[in-house]
Order: sequence, then structure tokens, then C-alpha cells
Amino acid sequence: MHIHILGICGTFMGGIALLARALGHEVSGSDANVYPPMSTQLEAAGIRLCEGYDPAHLMPAPDCVVVGNALSRGNPAVEYLLDAGLTYTSGPQWLAEQVLPDKWVLAVAGTHGKTSTASLLAWILEYAGMEPGFLIGGVPLNFGVSARIGGTPFFVVEADEYDTAFFDKRSKFVHYHPRTLILNNLEFDHADIFDDIGMIQRQFHHLVRTVPGSGLIVAPRGEIAMDEVLEMGCWTPLEFFSAQSLIEQPADWGTLPISADGSRFTVLFEGMPVGDVAWELTGRHNVSNALAAIAAARHVGVPPAVSIAALAEFRNVKRRMELRGEVAGVRVYDDFAHHPTAIETTLQGLRAQVGEARIFAVLEPRSNTMRMGVHAGQLPDALVTADRVLVYSPESLDWDAEMVFAPLGGQARVFDQVEAIIRTLADEVAPGDQVLIMSNGGFEQIHQRLLDALASRN
Repeated sequence: MHIHILGICGTFMGGIALLARALGHEVSGSDANVYPPMSTQLEAAGIRLCEGYDPAHLMPAPDCVVVGNALSRGNPAVEYLLDAGLTYTSGPQWLAEQVLPDKWVLAVAGTHGKTSTASLLAWILEYAGMEPGFLIGGVPLNFGVSARIGGTPFFVVEADEYDTAFFDKRSKFVHYHPRTLILNNLEFDHADIFDDIGMIQRQFHHLVRTVPGSGLIVAPRGEIAMDEVLEMGCWTPLEFFSAQSLIEQPADWGTLPISADGSRFTVLFEGMPVGDVAWELTGRHNVSNALAAIAAARHVGVPPAVSIAALAEFRNVKRRMELRGEVAGVRVYDDFAHHPTAIETTLQGLRAQVGEARIFAVLEPRSNTMRMGVHAGQLPDALVTADRVLVYSPESLDWDAEMVFAPLGGQARVFDQVEAIIRTLADEVAPGDQVLIMSNGGFEQIHQRLLDALASRN
């Protein structure tokens, strides 16, 4: 069967392409933005990529067109497939029908940490010899790919609340029918499709409704918005986790800190220590992610001690605090953070790790919600941990970045050209400095261009 995927270089749709290829299908795809890491892993799998959305990419007609949720009516490929009467479906529906039947699905949902937590969970199961399949919105470095079929019934999926497709406005995750569900956290996001947090909570309630009574939901303690979701109705056993003091937030799963940066901690289950984690990651948010993954893995038979041992060998996901390089003592990181909470926790984790070293935070407000300015007022506080803040403000930004970041004074500067950011950093950084670049897009290859500029000055 020939499957053509529209929007193939998105992290989710790229994973669908890899799964379809693994099932023996001929796979091709179109996208307007083709860049690594997704483009490279697709090409390595023998998948043909087409630039843009020319209807000619759909000639001769494939057996099925899988449509990504980034495409809407008016797109030339969408209009052609409708006019031509081609067979089409969404990515989540294709996954549900072609991969997930007879699978024990472990889904990871929430505003933040889905990719990291799903990667942690998949790695724990792999370490335990369970050979899981997975579809993750990033590239876990332990695996080197974002998706695989796996060799057992266990399948880990990053469960996104974003809508499914132009013809299916339900959240993606309602298609997956998990038996084990992690609910990491819940804040307002995706302002381009949700009017308020209540609309998002309703979608999460629909997800909760799909989990069987014999399953398990792993949820955070002290997350008011998530508590409100569960109060709408829950028919599945619950286990709660908290990286805070268990005195303040009683939970089934908790921690005792060993190091301030979160790189070492003791895991508690029902108030009793079950082992000590020592790993490469930092930050309280990652400690929470680890607890959730350990709890979910236990539900499918992995003892906590085995999960804890697996964490010591966990390598983070590409674009999640990924060290892209170090030149003359200056370290350059790439991070996918695109929400004030994620930005704040990432910076706090880096600060705990590097102490008094200078941190240069570089932000591209690229997500739809960011461009609309929904969270703009929260950004100065989220970035205050950094010593210097450099913000990219293209013409397409719907808000005044100079005005928003004025409260940071000389700590922040706004730029309308990426090249100017690179020149400024190359002039100002010194040995020992940390440069954290945050964007959920390609950001005009700023990471490598900066490393090249740093190398050329020495």
C-alpha cells in the first residue's frame, strides 16, 4: 500500500511515517518546512520527501493520504484530495486503526513534559527487556528514532491535546484508548484552538473516560486544573505523584532530594524509600517526570528498582536541554521550551546546575499561542533567572516585544534579525558562559551558526 503523508516533517506525523514504513508500506510525504532531525531520520528510512504542497505530489493517487493537523482548508493539497475523492484519514486515526489494536497503550498527556516523560517510560520498558513500541514527539537519544513498532504488546504514545485534523476537531489523544495513562500537568495553551482552560479540561475529561476500570491513571498532586478534570468523573484507579514535600502534598509517589539540582534524589512509594536516582537530567520538572514514568512502568510489571536503574542510563531527548556544542568554554544548548512554565523550570534547572555562571537565554516566540501573545505578560518573570535575555521579534509577531520585556530593563534585548543575535552573542560571551536557545522550530539554524561564529573568533 502506498501512503502519502501531508505534514510529514512534524514530529508526530514523522513518527507515523516511520511506523507505516516498518509495517511494509510504501511511504512518501509533503511538507513546507523540511529540516532535521525529522527530515534526516525519514530519509534514512527510505521515505521520499516532497517540498511544499503541490497537488502533483498526489499523482498518481496513493492508496491513502494521512493528513496532519497543521493543514487546513485552502491548502492546495487538501483541496485537491477532496476534489479528487482520494481516501484520507488523520494521523491519530491511522495509528488507532493500524497499530494500536491489541496493544497495551501507555499514554502520556499534559501541557508540559510529554516528550520527556514518554521517552523515560519507553526507555524504562526497554531496559526491563519489554521491547515496547512507541510514538514520541521528539527523538529519544536512547533509541535514535521517534517511533517504532516494537516486539511486544506494550506501546508508549505521547498523547497531545491538540486537535486531530481539519475534519476532526477532537483532541488527538481521544483516539488512543490507553490502559495506563499519565496526566502530567495542565495549563492554558494552544490558544489558536481553545478559548479557555475549561475547553482543554473538557478534552482531558473525554480522555479519562476512555481508560478502563482495570487500568491506571497516574496524576500529579496539587495541580488544581487537573484535580478539576478528575472531579468531572473518574472510573479508574489513581496513583498520585509529587516532587514537593510529601508533608505538604501527600502522594503515593514522592522524593527526598539528595542534590539541589535534581540530578540525585530518593524515590518514595507509599512513604517508604525504594531507591536512589543518579542521572544526567536536572530540574524539579524532570524529577516529576521520572516519578510519573516509574509509577506507570510499575503498572505493567516493572519493579521500581529496575526503573531507577534504567534512569541512570537515560539520555535525554533531542532539543530538550540538548548540548549542541562547546567552543572556548562557552556551552550552547537547544531546548524546545515554548510556554512560560517550561521556560522558567528549564532555566531554574540550568541555574541549579551551573551555579553563578552567566546564562544567556535566547527566545524565539514561535508557537501559535506565543505569536498571539497569550502568555506574553508571563515571559519576563519566566526569564528572570537568566543573566541576559535575547528575544527574536519577527514582523509576524502579534505583540510588542520591546514593551513586554521592558520590566527586565537592560537584562533583555529585542532583535528583528537572527544574524544580529548571533553577532551580539559572539561579541559578549566568555569562557564559562551558558547559552540556552529556546524555540519549537528551526530558528534559522541559529545553534550551529553561533557555534561557527564562536569558533571563528578564536
